[in-house]
Amino acid sequence: MADRLLFISWGESVHGREERGLEVFNEAIGYYGRMQQEGKIESFDVALLSPNGGINGYMQLHGTIEQLNAIREDDEFRRILIDATLVVENMSIADGATGAGIEREVTMYSEAISKVAQTA
Repeated sequence: MADRLLFISWGESVHGREERGLEVFNEAIGYYGRMQQEGKIESFDVALLSPNGGINGYMQLHGTIEQLNAIREDDEFRRILIDATLVVENMSIADGATGAGIEREVTMYSEAISKVAQTA
């Protein structure tokens, strides 16, 4: 069961590169769909946000830490990310916890809090 995620976000399209941006977006969707069908990730989500001056959209890849580490090293994944950096601003990728992984993260955070003097 998925307990980890890769969060990939981006800002505005680079002006004059919008058509290539759409191609890269579609390539990513196709790639992640194949990865899900092959069991290399459990699922993925895509969101396109209303104009806001910050994040214009994101994709979340859900899986185990082993699945997501393997994806990070996959040449096609890396090519798509490189292509994306050439057509969008503020490309970002971050690891995170989801599902059952949340409990583990909260437990570690709680343990860390207990070691820090609390002040008002």
